Amino acid sequence: MRFKVHGNQVIAREVFRMHLLGDTRRIVKPGQFVQIAIPGFYLRRPISVCDWQPGEQGYMEIIYKVVGRGTRALSQMEAGLALDLLTGLGNGYDLDMAEVSGSQTPLLIGGGVGVPPLYGLCKRLLAIGKRPVILLGFGAGLDAFLWREFEALEVPTHLYTLEGDMGKRGLVTEGMKVLRGRYDYIFACGPEPMLRAVGRIGREEGVRGQYSFEERMACGFGVCMGCSCRTRYANKRICRDGPVMHGEEILW
Repeated sequence: MRFKVHGNQVIAREVFRMHLLGDTRRIVKPGQFVQIAIPGFYLRRPISVCDWQPGEQGYMEIIYKVVGRGTRALSQMEAGLALDLLTGLGNGYDLDMAEVSGSQTPLLIGGGVGVPPLYGLCKRLLAIGKRPVILLGFGAGLDAFLWREFEALEVPTHLYTLEGDMGKRGLVTEGMKVLRGRYDYIFACGPEPMLRAVGRIGREEGVRGQYSFEERMACGFGVCMGCSCRTRYANKRICRDGPVMHGEEILW
């Protein structure tokens, strides 16, 4: 499916925000992702959807970090260029669960490039009457992004950096300890070590949640079996059965 690049700007150290125009009707849940075909590269790059407006003539925002030649080439794409995308991939966050319906103050935890899908999630939680609390983690202040956008939504936003040059010093797990008792559900996205630590604290506190995994993907729709992980029920493919999984099914 063809999308037109509407904008592509740097927003943090080696982090870019790209605005795309095209058919977004297949994106139905926060936490889903797209696979982008970058001219000159064989494999598509999976990137989570930060926010979107649905429609045949829709709008989508993605945020990505330059980590190799492919994403470097993507960062050089100018407005007006066309890109080929597979859209609506992954299962996304489930907002229809009984646990989510009963939650009033969900905690949204993001680490690094795991932060973007939480922005679209936050907007949709606000739309159904929830009062999210935001907890973001980065390596340093130069790496931090989207925290102003979360504050503009008038939700409590807590920022942690490893270097301590912005927000508070430490990991997001430090923030969970500070916020203990002030949230009743967890939505998380980030590197697996972070998810594992967040999941452990969630289990200790008896707070259920949904966790979105970052993983390298080749096909993006479950054919190559290159991104499977172990769960209590069977091996699951992160691209097809995930990237969002429920805390109680994950074998850390």
